[in-house]
Amino acid sequence: MIRRPLALAVYLALALGAAALPAAGEDLMQIYREAQRADPGIAAAQANWTATQEKAPQALAGLLPNVSAAGIGNLNNYEATIKSDPAVDITRNFRQYNAIVSASQPLFRYQNAVFYDQAKQQVTQADYVLASAQQDLIVRVAVTYFDILLAEFNIELAESQKKAVSEQLAQAKRNFEVGVATITDTNEAQAKYDAIVAQEISVRNEYDNRVTALRAIIGRYPRELKKLGGGLVPALPEPNVADYWVDRALKENLNVRIAEASFEIAKLEVDRARGGHYPTLDLVGSYSAQGSNAAVTSTVASDQRSGQIGLQLNVPIYQGGFVNSRVREATALLEKSRQDLEGARRAALFQAQTGFSGVTSAAASVKAFEQAVVSAESALASNILGQEVGVRTFLDVLNVQQNVYSTRRDLAQAYFGYVIGVLRLKSAVGTLTDADLEEINRRLKG
Repeated sequence: MIRRPLALAVYLALALGAAALPAAGEDLMQIYREAQRADPGIAAAQANWTATQEKAPQALAGLLPNVSAAGIGNLNNYEATIKSDPAVDITRNFRQYNAIVSASQPLFRYQNAVFYDQAKQQVTQADYVLASAQQDLIVRVAVTYFDILLAEFNIELAESQKKAVSEQLAQAKRNFEVGVATITDTNEAQAKYDAIVAQEISVRNEYDNRVTALRAIIGRYPRELKKLGGGLVPALPEPNVADYWVDRALKENLNVRIAEASFEIAKLEVDRARGGHYPTLDLVGSYSAQGSNAAVTSTVASDQRSGQIGLQLNVPIYQGGFVNSRVREATALLEKSRQDLEGARRAALFQAQTGFSGVTSAAASVKAFEQAVVSAESALASNILGQEVGVRTFLDVLNVQQNVYSTRRDLAQAYFGYVIGVLRLKSAVGTLTDADLEEINRRLKG
């Protein structure tokens, strides 16, 4: 029998799922480190980053010398018969060779120079893409981890509630049997019990789904997870001004930076397309050697050497309208990238605004639900006492008891919502790092 509300710390421990777990429980950083190794999404992002690093040396090759060598050697057998009188047979075996080394150095190739600038932008953009994937992994792991903890807590609540209602149901049946209560009390308690059994089935299914979601990230089912301990005091964002976070997001959000890089690449693509109208100038040179120890019509050996160096100018005059078409295409794609950038900025603004509001709202909700838990427990104690003295019914107690469990669940959701909200807000401004996850991990216990 509950005679008075328990201390607030007890409820916070319950709401945060702070029950003792085996020491072998896995913590948030262990799961995250494994996700870094096993998650296909981050592995693909890392492979893409590695591949993109090769864009710059590939583009630079178009501005550097190009040297090639070719050679050929033949062994010839020549046989002929001159049908004269008398006939003359000619047979010769001789060798021939030919070798050439050629080189060219671009002096003016506007398109190649622009292409190299684009490649450098792509390499920079790849850093932002990888960082975005890393931040996304942090959020995904944290959300999935705390989803499992919340599902576990809901199961614990359902089991506790089922046990409490079961006791009420048993008492109602006993009271009915001895004639101090009506069948209505028994039926109401039975209905509550059946509803809780159905709810327990639902929350267990939800737990299985969330565990499977984590398995999709780390490639295996997790062991017991360490739970969030008490002592977490939700703090408001610093500074507690929405415009500050919105302004930072517009400048530093990783998706905005990715879109800005795409816009710069698109502008350079327009320049590169227009470069199709420009002439090219190369410094070219070659050195060749050829010789033989005979020939078809001669038995005299020969050996020749030659070299040349000069400038090669190519002036495009008409290419069937191809260059003009490429310019129009690149200009249209530039406009697309401009709109993509605007969309990224608006999305960043939305993420920062909702992230800021989410953190402040969650912090306020935690305080409100902490008090609500105390009030709900006090109401439950009063109703139990009222039932004992005959001024409250079984249904009154069951309804208030239901409110206690619902309020505990709401408090747990508020705590987890606050933790995830902080991560999302930092992600919106591009500052989310492993250190933020480590700070949360230090609050786990198990």
